[in-house]
Amino acid sequence: MKVTGDQALVKKINRSLVLHTIRKHSSTLSRARVSEMTGLNKATVSNLVAELCEQQLVTEVGPGKSSGGRKPLLLHFNAMAGTVIGIELRVKQLTAVLCDLGGNVLEERDHTLARHDLSYVLEAMKKVISSLMEAAPDTPYGTVGIGVGVPGMVDENGIVLFAPNLGWEMVHLRQLLEEAFSVPVTIDNEANAGAQGELNFGAAKDVRHLLYISAGSGIGSGIIIGGELYKGARGYAGETGHMCIEADGRPCTCGSRGCWELYASEKTYDTAGTALPAHNTPELVRLASEGNEAAREQFAQMGKYLGIGVTNLINSFNPELIVIGGALSEVRDWLAGPMQAVVAERTLPYHKQQLEITFSRLGSRGTMIGAGFAAVMHFLGHARVTL
Repeated sequence: MKVTGDQALVKKINRSLVLHTIRKHSSTLSRARVSEMTGLNKATVSNLVAELCEQQLVTEVGPGKSSGGRKPLLLHFNAMAGTVIGIELRVKQLTAVLCDLGGNVLEERDHTLARHDLSYVLEAMKKVISSLMEAAPDTPYGTVGIGVGVPGMVDENGIVLFAPNLGWEMVHLRQLLEEAFSVPVTIDNEANAGAQGELNFGAAKDVRHLLYISAGSGIGSGIIIGGELYKGARGYAGETGHMCIEADGRPCTCGSRGCWELYASEKTYDTAGTALPAHNTPELVRLASEGNEAAREQFAQMGKYLGIGVTNLINSFNPELIVIGGALSEVRDWLAGPMQAVVAERTLPYHKQQLEITFSRLGSRGTMIGAGFAAVMHFLGHARVTL
């Protein structure tokens, strides 16, 4: 196969390579070091760095150490060249952050959702986005994008095809938000966004084979294979919350029965009966920390069922790291033990070797930060060659 590209394409790829090398190693690289790391000659790197400095995406921050001769100028990715908004749409809550281009959280907002009809949720999203835009600091490029994580299946056009926990089908969410704010919008499954957050800013840096499990009002998984997000043949991979773990179990909103999320997510609060002293995670965490046995028993039961699903995923994908994120990452003190006991008992022996299971370093912010990162990458561009 002949692979060709014109001069403009080659420059675009080289620019992307230089920019993202500096972004990942900010304040530690000279032009010469960028040349070594990318394989590009020094003249090409120098010209591209000059262009990126002119665009205010890269700045020079002063001299570094010299190994003889003139001290090299160190390069810094200008995270404050613009801002992005990352949103997680949950079943009972809308949460959002304003981030710089380096994933640092500048502002945060949340809004309780009383209903799920599109007009109501869209109006709530507009209010939250407008509030964050107003709070954004002055930057050269302003707010450059909005990223949204949704609990459901999303296609490449930003259409929410099916979100059973919201009762949504065929919602053109990207189009609606772009029309409202006139900035680029990226929409993805919330677990995929969470996986990207962990991979770039959390517990999974430099991990090649990762399963990110978003556990909250439902359960979904972001799957990283060979360092890349795996979406499946049509982009819908990761709906593990609807993996059946009880053949004749409870009916689910997806149309099946015995789905994992009915037994290991916040949905269990509504089926636990009146004996449960509260029906939301923050309050139950508070009660558990005070020694409430009903709250602790609830979390222990959820941890057991979480372990059953995790075991199925380990045996299927053989990852090197599993990160538990979402709202239930705040419950690690009571979930971890029962979950780990089930995994230790049921996982195939060779699959357990060199496997680590941890909880998100980003906590409940993982999906928001990952969604914001998708908006950053859309703004910066990420041109690569794949053969």
